[in-house]
Amino acid sequence: MSNPFVRIVEPLDAKQPLKKFFNLSKLEDVRYARLPFSIRVLLEAAIRNCDEFLVKKGDVENILNWKVVQHKNVEVPFKPARVILQDFTGVPAVVDFAAMRDAVKKLGGDPEKINPICPADLVIDHSIQVDFNRRSDSLQKNQDLEFERNKERFEFLKWGSQAFKNMRIIPPGSGIIHQVNLEYLARVVMDQDGYYYPDSVVGTDSHTTMIDGLGVLGWGVGGIEAEAVMLGQPISMVLPEVVGYKLLGNPQPLVTSTDIVLTITKHLRQVGVVGKFVEFFGPGVAHLSIADRATIANMCPEYGATAAYFPVDDISIGYLIQTGRDKEKVMCTKRYLEAVGMLRDFKNSSQDPDFTQVVELDLHTVVPCCSGPKRPQDKVAVSDMKKDFETCLGAKQGFKGFQITPDRHNSVVKFNFEGCDFELAHGSVVIAAITSCTNTSNPSVMLGAGLLAKKAVEAGLTVKPYIKTSLSPGSGVVTYYLRESGVMSYLSQLGFDVVGYGCMTCIGNSGPLPESVVEAITQGDLVAVGVLSGNRNFEGRVHPNTRANYLASPPLVIAYAIAGTIRIDFEKEPLGISPSGKKIFLKDIWPTRNEIQAVERQFVIPGMFKEVYQKIETVNESWNALNAPSDKLYTWNPKSTYIKSPPFFDGLTLALQTPKTIEDAYVLLSFGDSVTTDHISPAGNIARNSPAARYLTSRGLTPREFNSYGSRRGNDAVMARGTFANIRLVNKFIDKQGPQTVHFPSGETLDVFDAAERYKQAGHPLIVLAGKEYGAGSSRDWAAKGPFLLGVKAVLAESYERIHRSNLVGMGVIPLQYLPGEDAGTLGLTGRERYTIIIPEKLKPQMNVQIKLDTGKTFHAVMRFDTDVELTYFHNGGILNYMIRKMAS
Repeated sequence: MSNPFVRIVEPLDAKQPLKKFFNLSKLEDVRYARLPFSIRVLLEAAIRNCDEFLVKKGDVENILNWKVVQHKNVEVPFKPARVILQDFTGVPAVVDFAAMRDAVKKLGGDPEKINPICPADLVIDHSIQVDFNRRSDSLQKNQDLEFERNKERFEFLKWGSQAFKNMRIIPPGSGIIHQVNLEYLARVVMDQDGYYYPDSVVGTDSHTTMIDGLGVLGWGVGGIEAEAVMLGQPISMVLPEVVGYKLLGNPQPLVTSTDIVLTITKHLRQVGVVGKFVEFFGPGVAHLSIADRATIANMCPEYGATAAYFPVDDISIGYLIQTGRDKEKVMCTKRYLEAVGMLRDFKNSSQDPDFTQVVELDLHTVVPCCSGPKRPQDKVAVSDMKKDFETCLGAKQGFKGFQITPDRHNSVVKFNFEGCDFELAHGSVVIAAITSCTNTSNPSVMLGAGLLAKKAVEAGLTVKPYIKTSLSPGSGVVTYYLRESGVMSYLSQLGFDVVGYGCMTCIGNSGPLPESVVEAITQGDLVAVGVLSGNRNFEGRVHPNTRANYLASPPLVIAYAIAGTIRIDFEKEPLGISPSGKKIFLKDIWPTRNEIQAVERQFVIPGMFKEVYQKIETVNESWNALNAPSDKLYTWNPKSTYIKSPPFFDGLTLALQTPKTIEDAYVLLSFGDSVTTDHISPAGNIARNSPAARYLTSRGLTPREFNSYGSRRGNDAVMARGTFANIRLVNKFIDKQGPQTVHFPSGETLDVFDAAERYKQAGHPLIVLAGKEYGAGSSRDWAAKGPFLLGVKAVLAESYERIHRSNLVGMGVIPLQYLPGEDAGTLGLTGRERYTIIIPEKLKPQMNVQIKLDTGKTFHAVMRFDTDVELTYFHNGGILNYMIRKMAS
């Protein structure tokens, strides 16, 4: 290494060989000590991987002056230490790799050059669904059905693990990717190739940020960008602003980490942190466990930041030991961090870095709360839930409204379930799910839920049988300590049996509701409710029949399940009546923090983690029995409806094509604010009347065999038809919710895919108009791949969520942004015009381009290619085309 910033140091441990590491703190420059800890990790990763570039460009000096230069688009080439993937995004990544090998071979290159250089772990956690619940064999039955549905996908992934080096597969049934990362995969400090250096990671799931709670810098990227990283390409990013989030005080005894994160989510959405790092500091951090911090970091995408970083402290070191990591390695980790000045003491204010902006939260002011009914940032105090929901019923259709006429607010529909009569009304809970990496990674809320269940059962309380209850832990460790502490049987008695180890309800794999419940909801046009301990509740995500969905802590999920309705004031109304006739209030069964901590200290022990994780790669017999081909090039099956060679590289040549002006484009769809990647590319059920369903039916499949959009991301024919197929889509061209648009040449209203096909056949380019926060939510690359396949050449929006903008760039779709103070309204755009977007011959980052309308109007917008590297990708027609040309030449 020629890098002058590398230092040879004394052994960190007498038993260890001499180690080298980057000791930037030894630079005789006090500016380093004022850098946010997250920027220090970013700098170390950049220098470690791209030292020559950085030294030549003088960017080390720039970064040390980060407060001065951060608004000047200084590029940082960041190469993370690791990549993690889940199967919904991992399958298309492996499909792309297989297709890229074919493309490189056609161009005369060595196809085996398409191989991960950066180590990658793929955790299969998105495929299992809640088909069975409330029975002792639910877990086994759901896992069996998962393999029946997804055998072809799993065989394909197993092929990938053999065909590509540096790719490890964690089999289904092991847990949720982020929890497995936190409890097992994360190193905090890497000990590799003769160097110590900070662990860092990017993942093909937006909640990769969960690992920031342990002091590992990480965030979600699109699958397209992750593929390039795996092939050795750095992420070129603009040096971010860092918002310091100061935590003060101590949480109240009844408050959970879920309440804290929902409060922070609302606060930071109001502050505005899109594209920024958030770094937590202050004495309040010391009162939070690593699981609490991970919960807060997990929901980083919900408040819009790139990363939500908690520097490593002694509590982090203690967590590594608690979760069964090797003690000698943990001690070396601590000594390394001390040596480079990166072990944080949150109570020592002299260590506080300089931040772009500082905001504060007194943890003592946080109260129990939920978020909903349609967005994670719409926090509602539990004490206000009843009133807030009733206000939402009559409010105008929107994020906080359902537009139910006043005369129907108290509508009741009677129905029969398993021989008994019941009633449903607006606000009735029909799904109650303890789910998601956000909360199941936290023993305090999981044991809190278990203790609440115990007290509820002992008080004689029950959950109505038609409510779809479920418990899907993020790892086998959770089941272990719930069982050992004696609370699992009480959870089961209330219907919260373990149904699987995966994301499940949180990503829309909630399975079917009872037919009589669906009929009652439909008959009364009821606003039925899902309550889940997840991180997202966007429209159409959790279940098609739950129009209102609330995020809540695991104990509150159980409480609302017992109540059977969201329209309850827990302070004034009882949860239920005991067999002896006594009114039981929530406060009567809510466990104290001391109770929870006592059980946690006794039962959450290192031996559990060691026992679960030492056999994680071999314990699934169904996975072990799968046979996969051993060829280095994949043999595509033309009859497959799961795995298909994508058309992205058809006709690709070594020569670059000059980007052309987009002429007379039609607007495919016109949107308002907060259009999510769930709206653009849904992950859940394939509706029986959709273009995707018609395609699958034509291939001989029955509706029972459709599976989900998420499971079919290896097939572009399904995914193109599923683009903009969300049943809750609000398109300004249509006067009702639904996945349709107007085909302007004919004036017909068509399914979005059918309209796009007509435009494509006539040779017309397309664009999409949108408002603020376009592309919020998941990191799914199909939200960019799908529009690309429909013929969308550009999106014009007021603002973008970070990952989705990056995905559009990766596919060669131009992200355009209105100039400050302008939008469709101020410019008088209806979307019925035709748009010509002038692409100059010489492009530069964030330049203004001219847009001409067929009405004669002209205006300008910012072309959101933010770095020179992104412009290089655009000239190549996308990041994967760039990588193919690079490998082929």
